[in-house]
Amino acid sequence: MTDKNRSQWDLGRFIQTLTYFEVIPFLNWIQELFQGSAKNNQDKPDGAKQVGVILVAGATGGVGKRVVRRLVERGYRVRSLVRDIDKARSILGDNVDLVVGDITKPETLTPLVMANIQAVVCCTAVRVQPVEGDTPERAKYYQGVKFYQPEIVGDTPENVEYQGVKNLVEAAAKYLPKTGEKVLFDFTNPSTEIKNIWGAVDDVVMGGVSESNIQLVEGTALFAGNVSTANSGGFASVRTKNFSPPFNLSGYKGIELRLKGDGQRYKFFLRTDERWDGVGYSYSFDTEANTWMDIRIPFADLIPVFRAKTLKDCPPIDASKISSFQLMLSKFEYDGALNPKFSPGGFTLQIESIKAYGGTSVPQFILVSSAGVTRPGRVGINLDEEPPAVRLNDQLGGILTWKLKGEDSLRASGIPYTIIRPCALTEESGGKELTFEQGDNIRGKISREDVAEICVQVLKEPQARNVTLEVKEGENNANSIDWQRLFANLQPDN
Repeated sequence: MTDKNRSQWDLGRFIQTLTYFEVIPFLNWIQELFQGSAKNNQDKPDGAKQVGVILVAGATGGVGKRVVRRLVERGYRVRSLVRDIDKARSILGDNVDLVVGDITKPETLTPLVMANIQAVVCCTAVRVQPVEGDTPERAKYYQGVKFYQPEIVGDTPENVEYQGVKNLVEAAAKYLPKTGEKVLFDFTNPSTEIKNIWGAVDDVVMGGVSESNIQLVEGTALFAGNVSTANSGGFASVRTKNFSPPFNLSGYKGIELRLKGDGQRYKFFLRTDERWDGVGYSYSFDTEANTWMDIRIPFADLIPVFRAKTLKDCPPIDASKISSFQLMLSKFEYDGALNPKFSPGGFTLQIESIKAYGGTSVPQFILVSSAGVTRPGRVGINLDEEPPAVRLNDQLGGILTWKLKGEDSLRASGIPYTIIRPCALTEESGGKELTFEQGDNIRGKISREDVAEICVQVLKEPQARNVTLEVKEGENNANSIDWQRLFANLQPDN
């Protein structure tokens, strides 16, 4: 090919690509200088934040607000279900995703509330306070730690503890991922992070003139453009910036893509190497024109490649440190072979979601209930030894009876769950040794801080799946807690 036959190469787009992916630090420094803003590590996409949303119901309550704080501090994407936005802002701050809804009104549990949820933490409860006139300060009722004659204020235990929980369980069941799946990218409800981390890497980086982009269109990510074989080119792709920290997908079997293509063969890449031009792990897949498909890509079937050449001595992919994702249309397969379904020109590939599949099932619905729910009416119970909620169950509208029915609605749902039954809740700082038991016989107290920490821990603990537990604090402070040991001693519900 002579110079006269070459197409015009776009130097500006080449520089733009390198700048977007921060390949040459000097270019980014120049960009920051002119834009007047400096980047830091907080701008880097975080694998922990890129999973599905954790929905917290009862997010402004004593336990709920602590759950929200802990999840946010640890990089989870959190959505707080609240009834009053202004009140919630004053409690949770301005940097928390709030949605308006009421578990007692199922029509408010809309797709906006439930979309892209990975798990639910339910901390809702009826309001219990001293009977008016019982104390001048109307001090909060602390389930026996600080006791005044209590009464229910607002909605009934039946509506909140049972029907409300059941409504939330039924709504969540429609949106939670299948058991063993983890949503990595949901383009039907994309976050700001998703919109800002995908960029084009076309053959302009090798001297070619192909051009593509990725846009959010009708609840999908549309990867589209034009592939040209001019200048010895012939590929277009979109790729994420590197995640720091990376995704840890070591407990999963592979990646599942939900997509609709145009009949061509595409490639999917994962990278554990943060270098711009490092090793990629590739998988080729065919599409059917205008047909939605679920493409499963086992980690074991990924081919290590460098610039479309296979690497024979490269180790299998380390799924614990996935730093980037990439989709590509190329005229080449591997080692010089041509893509048999490649056509130059325009192309379109719509992606609805990218998930990890085949993982160990972990709890997807965490319900904060109460110790004592099975004791009202139980034969052999000495009410004089029981907390006020047990002694006054009937007076309080059957609060524990309805909590138990709420628990039962979750157990019957088929959703992997953990039901936490704390003893008397306190406002103490927490950090105590913890005792887990089953059978609903223990008495004691526990800080709301520690209950919130348990809620966060069970989200990643397979041994807590389909388990009901009671918990109280010990006398001593805990330097550290062996969570796996605590959960290992529990038996799943029958």
